Amino acid sequence: MPYELIAILMFSTMMLMLFTGQRVFAAIGFVAVMAALFLWGDRGGYDIGFSAAMKLMKWYPLLTLPMFIFMGYVLSESKIADDLYKMFHVWMGGLRGGLAIGTIGLMVLISAMNGLSVAGMAIGATIALPELLKRNYDKLMVTGVIQAGSSLGILVPPSVVLVLYAMIARQPVGQLWLAGAIPGLMMATLFIIYIAIRCRLNPELGPALPPEERDIGMAEKLRLLRAGLLPVGIFAVMMVPFVNGWTSLVESSAIGAIAAFVAAVLKGRMTRVVFETSVRQTLAITCMFMWIILAALAFGAVFDGLGAVRAIEDLFTERLGLNPWVILILMQLSFIVMGTFLDDTAMLVIVAPLYVPLVGALGFDLVWYGVLYTITCQIAYMTPPFGYNLFLMRAMAPPEITIKDIYRSIVPFVAVMIVALALVMIFPQIALWLPDLVYGK
Repeated sequence: MPYELIAILMFSTMMLMLFTGQRVFAAIGFVAVMAALFLWGDRGGYDIGFSAAMKLMKWYPLLTLPMFIFMGYVLSESKIADDLYKMFHVWMGGLRGGLAIGTIGLMVLISAMNGLSVAGMAIGATIALPELLKRNYDKLMVTGVIQAGSSLGILVPPSVVLVLYAMIARQPVGQLWLAGAIPGLMMATLFIIYIAIRCRLNPELGPALPPEERDIGMAEKLRLLRAGLLPVGIFAVMMVPFVNGWTSLVESSAIGAIAAFVAAVLKGRMTRVVFETSVRQTLAITCMFMWIILAALAFGAVFDGLGAVRAIEDLFTERLGLNPWVILILMQLSFIVMGTFLDDTAMLVIVAPLYVPLVGALGFDLVWYGVLYTITCQIAYMTPPFGYNLFLMRAMAPPEITIKDIYRSIVPFVAVMIVALALVMIFPQIALWLPDLVYGK
């Protein structure tokens, strides 16, 4: 049987299994192992799975994954994240659209605490959304704000998605995190500019808080500022030594986890329930990602053996004669299409064995491409009809927000994301300047 046909059968079988509701790692791992057994027999087939498992266990930076997830859950479960919103509420409530702008700031900080978009969505939908609706903010705008802001969790460091990409693309996690920092902050800034302009043109979309809610003593304001900036301090304690080269990435992640735990203890919020929930959630998510990475490594090894990457590169560049930039744009469009029914990890695992080597062969920087992939995933998260964030919002939003409202709310924010994606594509140094600065010293 031709290898091209085997590759097509692998993809079609995997997609069929995913459509039937199978877990991502189970579908990908099953197809990889069965294809390996078919191609190379018992000994060769088992060796591929075993080799992938050993490669995973020896990858030292993977230790950062449970550390950052634990840090995020400690800060979330201990309600330290709630203090952030109180700070934004008091300090920015006097501006038109100030609470919506503060919600974007909240999402950026939540992203720096957790690295997962679902955490920002949960906190935004349960803490910020009711407050915004109660204060007569436009429901379409605030629904879009929370969905767009929560998507920053997969781009702003410490992004768990970029850890997964680093493992599959064999790129340094530290460089990828630094590469995502400026584009993430740029996108958040573009969101804020959009909100400020809309609310200035139409104040009814985001009215300022009444004076009686804002007129509190400066001592109370400073207390809220200190409480709200605690997560920022934890992030600084963790990242400054790493950026300056004093600690390794794993050591910095451990510092962050310990700092979050100590902060919760000192504030009297580290109860047995908080600790148990944080540990359980950390274990569950870490194991899920490890299974996905293991399946992806096995799947990629089979594809390398088939020579599918070289065949696709030859198809695009030699037979079709496409320009490398055209190929890159087609890749990004395929992510948006897949994002209508898959999450970011599934998309990456499915296409990484093909796309990542092809991007390198076309002469593009793989760290830069990791940022492009992540931004495209953010767009795919919010693209109807089946965007991942759309259904998360539907599950968490109050009854008065309909699915039609959710679909309409994301249109301007998706447009802003497309602008950000275009800027990073046209000016790669937006993503590469910071890692070049730090690692070029």
